[in-house]
Amino acid sequence: MCTMSGAAEAAMVAGFLAEYPRAGRPGTGEHPALRGCDEVPWADFPGCTPEVPALLYALLDPAAGHEAQRVLEHVLMSHMSLLGPATPAALPFLLGLAAEPELPAREPLLGFLSFAAELCRPVRPGEEGFWATEEDSKAHERCRAAFAAHAHLVRALADDESLPDGLLDADGRAALRLLAGAPDGSVPVPAQGS
Repeated sequence: MCTMSGAAEAAMVAGFLAEYPRAGRPGTGEHPALRGCDEVPWADFPGCTPEVPALLYALLDPAAGHEAQRVLEHVLMSHMSLLGPATPAALPFLLGLAAEPELPAREPLLGFLSFAAELCRPVRPGEEGFWATEEDSKAHERCRAAFAAHAHLVRALADDESLPDGLLDADGRAALRLLAGAPDGSVPVPAQGS
């Protein structure tokens, strides 16, 4: 995946919504993992479409889920190795959906989450100048904060032994555990008196 112009991204989203007109439209009720996604000002994020809620809901659609995941990845990535400005806001919803064993697009969603976790892991010694811009670095810091804020969901995914082999590899699990505050997979022990 390389950088996509705003016009090309908008055309991709419009094409998806035209091909799957029923996908991305909440049915009789709101999905618990997506509660509040309509209230996020998605269009305020540079290069982001206001149609993110439709793409998130489309992940629930058996016919459209995989394509919705592909389109959503393009929306959330500013470059093939850079997470876009809207990604931190999307992570809580994506983590909640990834916890759903029956989610049609669960496999590619888990792949995206482990990729995002690896991209936004803390900088290792010698990598200090890795990110292209200060804004890229800040976006990745905001993603780390989003993963940490939802550590219970992140740990649950990383430790889910019911996932089929290959759905979430050892590196992906390790990256998720690191961002959840438990790099070795253990749950951090609270300090006495907390």
